Amino acid sequence: MNNFSILGKFTVQEGERDRMVDILLEAAESMKDLEECDIYLVNTSENEPNAVYVYEVWSNEDAHQSSLTLESTQTLIRRAKPIITGMERINTLKTKGGKGI
Repeated sequence: MNNFSILGKFTVQEGERDRMVDILLEAAESMKDLEECDIYLVNTSENEPNAVYVYEVWSNEDAHQSSLTLESTQTLIRRAKPIITGMERINTLKTKGGKGI
């Protein structure tokens, strides 16, 4: 197994974290129909009130890239852009196995 995994961080405007979480949870819901998406987890940190982390596991990098072109994804991106102040790909990983995969 060599799935494509991403740990990313979105920084948002003051007071907009819950809105960003809602948008990303909508994205997670839309990923349920994509067999290529194994995991899409939305996370927050008590120490960072303006940050949202997303952990994704995909069958391969092409599947992830293709998901970004979907109309549903593009709509969510347009909704999120006005509140995003920064984006960071913390790491790209190769999943080797474990619980949940």
